[in-house]
Amino acid sequence: MDVLGVSVTEWVGYLASFLLLIAFTMKDVKKLRIVNSVGCVLFVVYGFMLDISWPLVITNGSIFFINIYYLFFKKK
Repeated sequence: MDVLGVSVTEWVGYLASFLLLIAFTMKDVKKLRIVNSVGCVLFVVYGFMLDISWPLVITNGSIFFINIYYLFFKKK
């Protein structure tokens, strides 16, 4: 399935990349981690859509769990 001549898989990858780029422009670390987490989840989905790209899945899954740790378990 294509949207504007681009596959849905590619759109997921572009959206994930965009969110990670946006996250790195943020000054508020909590917001950065939230946006980055959403981007990581999308990259994991993207990795599975690419017939399981393990480097994408493992790296972004790990970053997601690190973000969750700092958002919910590590308090200042």
